[in-house]
Amino acid sequence: MEITLQNVSEVKGMLTVKLAKADYEPKVEKALKTFRQKANMPGFRPGMVPMGLIKKQYGSAIKAEEINKMLQEAVYGYLKENKVDMLGEPLPNEDQQKTIDFDTMEELEFLYDIALAPKFDATLTDKDTIPYYTITVSDEMVDGQVNMYTQRNGRYEKVEEYADNDMVKGLMCQLDEAGNTVEGGIQAEDAVVLPKYMKNAAQAALFEGTKVGDVITINPREAYEGNEAELASLLKISKEEAANVNGNFSYQISEITRYVPGDLNQEIFDQVYGEGAVSTEEEFRARVKEDLTRQFVPESDYKFLIDVREYLMGRIGELKFADDVLKRIMHINNPDKGEEYVNEHYANTIKELSWHLVKEQLVEKAGIKIEEKDLVEQAKESVRAQFAQYGMTNVPDDVLANYAAETLKKKENMENLVNRAIEVRLAAALKQVVKLDEKSVSLEEFNKMFE
Repeated sequence: MEITLQNVSEVKGMLTVKLAKADYEPKVEKALKTFRQKANMPGFRPGMVPMGLIKKQYGSAIKAEEINKMLQEAVYGYLKENKVDMLGEPLPNEDQQKTIDFDTMEELEFLYDIALAPKFDATLTDKDTIPYYTITVSDEMVDGQVNMYTQRNGRYEKVEEYADNDMVKGLMCQLDEAGNTVEGGIQAEDAVVLPKYMKNAAQAALFEGTKVGDVITINPREAYEGNEAELASLLKISKEEAANVNGNFSYQISEITRYVPGDLNQEIFDQVYGEGAVSTEEEFRARVKEDLTRQFVPESDYKFLIDVREYLMGRIGELKFADDVLKRIMHINNPDKGEEYVNEHYANTIKELSWHLVKEQLVEKAGIKIEEKDLVEQAKESVRAQFAQYGMTNVPDDVLANYAAETLKKKENMENLVNRAIEVRLAAALKQVVKLDEKSVSLEEFNKMFE
């Protein structure tokens, strides 16, 4: 067997595999004997079919199958051994490949087109300046987080006068056009209303300044803009009955309930940060600010990698590819879609492929290798971030470990975790290499960068 690789261009190669009869004949003969042992043909006992008959009927197909196995093993073995930086997979050449006749030909030659990765240098040093945006945690953001903690420890209280966000309970009675109670009409005792969530602002405004014992006139259909499910729930009737409900109702307020946030005290300090870790409101707010600042670091790192990408791709310029080979590969990978799909999406695919190759080189230069412990830690970080969204910052490590283990059991999570782990370590590595142009911005300013 003879294998050679010829560079057609900087980004395209042609792999030639020449097979002599002596290369494949032993494997073909062995395959024929194995097939003969299992062959079941009329007039012959199993395993007793004449070899001449086997070769006549199945020889060509078995020869082709065995040679194809040899080719696959030989081609990929050659590429690996010679460290050929290939994109995609080898494709049979469509222009110079001669027709193969397995029945008559003994000397065989196979040609493959190969897309080679382009050469470039993605080296970064301290002479390269990249912006790094730190999100400033404002007092309002701290207030919002503290308020979330106190809300969790709040309580409901009965009050006499309505204010925004209160829940109202009362007797709902159907009225006729003259404003009188309809005899035998719809009545709903203890009908619960949350005016703030009414879809009609004018109807919600009717509750402003009301007190327990007051009677107001409302139109439920207008209040909920004809949502029959909400009407049925409010009036305690079926959706079919709600479809026919129109006009006004009287509503006698019997109860107003208000949610009162909990006090910011030692109980909340201990719940959030552990017993005795924080003892004053000033210390608590400082810890909250630290937590929020830390939670924004991944966002800053994400923007940093975007800026690294823009900087490097601008410096490296447009990479060249073996477009004809890659388009064929793209078409093979999307068999249910035509050439138009390939042409439409090819440019963006190449754009992403270019950055993928650049990032791979950056990862290699940084010596980053993702191991199982990295995935476990990344899964724990993801779980920790999810808990933090609900204000749970003091989650025990064993709880995080259990949730992380469940996350790692799902194969669909693995690719995302690997990619995330790589990006986290790459951002950390590059921040130590390049010169950072550090800038502090508000969350609003930061978000506008992505618009």
